Amino acid sequence: MPRATTEILDLPLDVRPEPDDLIRAAMQWHFGAETGSPFWLERAKNLPFDPLTDIKTHDDLTLFPNVAAELRDVPAQDLIPRGYGPSPDIVGVFESGGTTGAPKRVVLLRDWLDRMLHWSNLNLDAHGFPRGTDWLGIVPTGPHIVGEYFRRSAATYGRHGFTLDLDPRWVKKLIAAGDRAAAGAYAEHLIDQAAFVLRTQDIGVLTVTPPLLERIAHRDDLVDLVNKKVRAIRWGGTQLDPDSRHLYKTDIFPDTVLCGNYGSTMILGFGGERPGLPDDAGCVFDPYSPYVTFVVVDPQTLRPVGYGERGRVLVHHVSKSFFLPSNLERDVATRIEPLPGQAGDAVADITPVETFENEAVIEGVY
Repeated sequence: MPRATTEILDLPLDVRPEPDDLIRAAMQWHFGAETGSPFWLERAKNLPFDPLTDIKTHDDLTLFPNVAAELRDVPAQDLIPRGYGPSPDIVGVFESGGTTGAPKRVVLLRDWLDRMLHWSNLNLDAHGFPRGTDWLGIVPTGPHIVGEYFRRSAATYGRHGFTLDLDPRWVKKLIAAGDRAAAGAYAEHLIDQAAFVLRTQDIGVLTVTPPLLERIAHRDDLVDLVNKKVRAIRWGGTQLDPDSRHLYKTDIFPDTVLCGNYGSTMILGFGGERPGLPDDAGCVFDPYSPYVTFVVVDPQTLRPVGYGERGRVLVHHVSKSFFLPSNLERDVATRIEPLPGQAGDAVADITPVETFENEAVIEGVY
């Protein structure tokens, strides 16, 4: 493995590589016999091109097929690049939400977690989040990567992180069975648990999904508690429409910073809300380019749509620890011009598709 390759993949956290340099280094790493993962080394045998010689630019990533569905059955160990040696620093194995069938799995390694948190914390700084306060997370935990990112964010940016038991798969089952009353009762149970923490602890940052934030907003006592204690709200998991965002920012929680994320397990991270957006505008999300990039495409041709037009979100993840190109997410978004120097697109006005991989999409507490 040439030294330049590992240097590009191991740059300091505050230095970003040129997109095409990252791609070429990643191909040498992920498809090198001594460093690549068993999954990709085996998968490469069936590709109609040679990643080591034919993939040279960020645009070339679209040559790869979408293999995300295969991560339902692959042994987790086979996803770890051999270059990490016999004792890789694994944070955990995490699963997708199971919205469209059996969950997919990814492995989160320490070096990527540290890199993603560094970028995320800078985004929180740009939005004016308070450092050193306690956090409350009303988000899925267990096998869901969002719970791990919450805990690590609370520890590195805040002080203590308080969590709840939240099983989104159970809510989705209830909704699929037509039992919306039970789903609603479960969601209210979650808000009851959050209320115990809000009343007794000095919570400065609240992390929550939009449907659960809406339930908080319907309880006057909790609105008063949030306005009294919470200095910033971080939301994610599904879209917050512009009208609701404006209402929260100007009327319900007027003195509280409101900032969104857009991500998924298969991204192994998230995009952050662009700072400085008007209160009455929708959210624009920028990814951690060039490691994570979005492309808004026509789902039939997989070619980019025009700026301002709607299409499916195609995601590429290219880092030292994980490689997943051409992942067609279950979301539709508006294509937005990226920030200067960023590869790919920014996205806005995100909504789920009605069906994905031949299954109905149910968001539940998301």
